[in-house]
Amino acid sequence: MAISRYEEMGELEFDILKEIGSIGGGNAATALSSMLNAKVNMSMPAVKVLGFNAALNLLGDPEELVAAIFVEMSGELEGVMLFILTKEFADEIVQRMLGKGSVDMLELDEIDASVLTEIGNIVISSYITAMSSLANVEVELSVPQFTANMLGGILSVPIAVMGQHSDRIMMITGEFKIDGKALNSSMLLLPDVKSLNVLMKKLGVE
Repeated sequence: MAISRYEEMGELEFDILKEIGSIGGGNAATALSSMLNAKVNMSMPAVKVLGFNAALNLLGDPEELVAAIFVEMSGELEGVMLFILTKEFADEIVQRMLGKGSVDMLELDEIDASVLTEIGNIVISSYITAMSSLANVEVELSVPQFTANMLGGILSVPIAVMGQHSDRIMMITGEFKIDGKALNSSMLLLPDVKSLNVLMKKLGVE
């Protein structure tokens, strides 16, 4: 039966999204391993559907400075995806890729931003590829947009874009390990409900 709101998702739908998250995370880890010349693993992701305020509370301090990569999906699935990197994650990437130390999240130069955007794009594309392959759907992604801001400000972006469709947000959280160092990451996924139904139907969930 088609759902009309995220809240109507059942255990089967969550299991499917976890499987997509697991495959996408594995693909992302493989790609990052090659890019960083390091051993990269990702834990089994957790999938939650939360109100915006609850999602913000789970992610951390609204005033924490983070980096984020934002893309819009179009085609058979529509919506937005947002990959959030903590300062610790950004520091690790910039140090490995550019040989720099700690970064100032509000004064990232163009090269820093480009490297972090590429990392976010790899992770997002890995999830989309997993989704497309499993469900045999065509999905196009917009050019990734990078921003560094307080967490609360960054979350206002998907809210502004998709808030008219739902007051809920789908969050996929997981832990990357880069040469054994644990780094938390969060992926916010807001497919419109019609797209979620298309995805489930393609996967045989009626």
